[in-house]
Amino acid sequence: MRVLIMGNSGSGKSWRARELAAQHQLIHLDLDTIYWTPGAVAVARPAYAVLADLYGFVRSHTDWVVEGCYGDLIEKALPFCTQLVFINPGKDACMANNAQRPWEPHKYASKEEQDSMLPYLMKWVGEYDVRDDTCSYAFHRRVYDAFQGAKREDAPLSGDAA
Repeated sequence: MRVLIMGNSGSGKSWRARELAAQHQLIHLDLDTIYWTPGAVAVARPAYAVLADLYGFVRSHTDWVVEGCYGDLIEKALPFCTQLVFINPGKDACMANNAQRPWEPHKYASKEEQDSMLPYLMKWVGEYDVRDDTCSYAFHRRVYDAFQGAKREDAPLSGDAA
């Protein structure tokens, strides 16, 4: 089983990936961990390094779950997956989940540092439907609709968080 999960920030991707990983003994990759420079807030790594890490991961593990909002990275990993999942609960649910997001120590040195980024995150999440970047609804929709393999679009289960 090799599952790709994409959606807006706060849609429930990480929760769903952790659940799948535990249930099926899958290795889990949160794309944030390869996209951002460790120890730096909102500093992207060079694209070649991110792609090298992504390809290294999907090629070196038999079974996995990869999740993130980076539609371009999801698109690059499509040839390796057995299922694509698009979690799309709507902007309001994503914003509510982000407002309640617990501290993510793999992304931020402290809860205070994470909270200081919340206004930027909320603005970005709120623009999901109108942005034209690779993390936008339009990009996710295009990737999902074009994929010819096994796929499903759904909203998170009750209690899902980002």
